Amino acid sequence: MSRKSGSRSSSKRSKKSGGGSNVFDMFTQRQVAEFKEGFQLMDRDKDGIIGKTDLRATFDEIGRIATDAELDGMLADAPAPINFTMLLNMFAERQTGEADDDDVVAKAFVAFSDEQGLIDCDVFRHALMTWGDKFSSQEADDALDQMDVDDNGKIDVNSIIQMLTAGGSDDAATGEEDAA
Repeated sequence: MSRKSGSRSSSKRSKKSGGGSNVFDMFTQRQVAEFKEGFQLMDRDKDGIIGKTDLRATFDEIGRIATDAELDGMLADAPAPINFTMLLNMFAERQTGEADDDDVVAKAFVAFSDEQGLIDCDVFRHALMTWGDKFSSQEADDALDQMDVDDNGKIDVNSIIQMLTAGGSDDAATGEEDAA
């Protein structure tokens, strides 16, 4: 019966999710593919495990200096070596709700932007530290360090959306302009 009513992937999902213990059932196929791509980028020595040298190389590539203590702390978060399945389990444990689709992420950032599509850096930093899962001052600074802030302390909303989603979403920005 479930075979007729759903697509092939949904029938597979319903068969798998009977026990509910499969971590792959917690994410869409697209999300699993994106996690896999990220894992492969981080697994520099291609041994199927993310270790300290892999993490260090990843941080070096993005221009962030990580101390040995920080790297050891990250690795200690995992109860076993970090293979792909362990990485998915770690994401699943930290997930507070459903993962947001790209359009939801885009609309969230557009909500902070002005009519020119710019976000005030100080206002955004304050929001990160005040609402939702509150960022520490250092976490807010780390997040803002990943964004292109212009000389006027403004961040282009489209550049953030493109950085955080699969290619960005012009629809969300357009919808905001239409509403203005």
